[in-house]
Amino acid sequence: MKPRLYAAVLAAALTLTVAGCSEKATKGEGDEKDAGGVKTGEGVTGKTITLGVLTDMTGVYASLGKSVTQAQQLWAKQTNAAGGICGRNIELTVRDHGYDPQKAVAAYTELEPEVLGFAQFIGSPFVAAVKQRIDGQDKGLVLPQAWSASLLGSPYVRVVGATYDIETINAVDYLLTRKRIAKGDRIGHVYFEGDYGENALAGSRYAAGQAGLTVVEQKIKPTDNDMSAQVAALKKAGVKAVLISAGPRQAASLVGVAAAGGFNVPVVGNNSAFAPQLLATPAGPALTKDYYVAASTLPIGAPDAGPAKLAKEYTAAYPKDGLDNGVVAGYTAANVYGEVLRKACADKDLTRAGIDKALLTLTAYDSGFGITHDFSDPAAPSTRQSLILKPDTKVPGGLKVVRPATVAKAAESFKAGG
Repeated sequence: MKPRLYAAVLAAALTLTVAGCSEKATKGEGDEKDAGGVKTGEGVTGKTITLGVLTDMTGVYASLGKSVTQAQQLWAKQTNAAGGICGRNIELTVRDHGYDPQKAVAAYTELEPEVLGFAQFIGSPFVAAVKQRIDGQDKGLVLPQAWSASLLGSPYVRVVGATYDIETINAVDYLLTRKRIAKGDRIGHVYFEGDYGENALAGSRYAAGQAGLTVVEQKIKPTDNDMSAQVAALKKAGVKAVLISAGPRQAASLVGVAAAGGFNVPVVGNNSAFAPQLLATPAGPALTKDYYVAASTLPIGAPDAGPAKLAKEYTAAYPKDGLDNGVVAGYTAANVYGEVLRKACADKDLTRAGIDKALLTLTAYDSGFGITHDFSDPAAPSTRQSLILKPDTKVPGGLKVVRPATVAKAAESFKAGG
């Protein structure tokens, strides 16, 4: 979700917004203790804890953003119905940036003084644009819906799941272990320019080097929706499999065009390269045939207790909306935030500093969705494991598990973002 073509615009927008808040009071000056002896600061009153949600409901990732946001609103409603956290109700303040760099940075600037932190921030180029400010002065915990390794290293911006480079190494391992590719083969990699695609490309290059493969690279822009030229180039190069680090539209085009041209090779996408709505398009049959997705959660249609319970509750809350993995991703991030808030409450410190300290104590957090997360090291992703999923029209959410959570040998020692 992170094309770097916006860099100049982001830099300009960031300069303006940071300048606009330069007179804001120094963090910590307003910290107080309530009647229960709990220290509080931005976004926390005696009755509420307010979290920000910066999402995309009208842009490139509109379907994902809607699912993620509604899942987090469901979590807040359930949490409040159960008595809230630390005697306070959870409030989510939502802004739709439409995957526009100026809107994203402006929305962050607007909400930051009013919230404790952010339970969602879609778009790693936008998160990266304010990362220096977050680390330097704001210091509010941000759980982005983005998995670029460029976000690692911050005590405050924490990636929930495997980063794209590690996820891609695990995807290549799946192809190798299933004997779909072998030493000496060429594999294609179609990727968005910018953090997302280029981070994933670092993973495919590393995996290829370890396995004796050659990567044939095809860089695209988020506005490129027809993959005909890329398929033609990869077919001519004789690749035996293709990786795609782009959006759902690009994945559907790639798989559909390849099938129509008789180019029958397996294709594996990163976690944001699928939407169940694609199964109802002309590309649907091709997607169910030999397309796969690497991800850090069980799919919403899995029969396991966590996904099954969430699917039932989400469907009851939003009966007109379909299920997809954005529901799991959003709910997981909200649950992590909730766990951190409870630990911070126990320590009687609901300030931003207290939240950041509490997160470091989550060393074996079971999300209930197939992965155990370790948040003790800000320089590392919370897991190195990935599940491999396959589209299936018979499953709610359109994905089923074909390989459980696994970490490839090549991914074990790989330095994410290195």
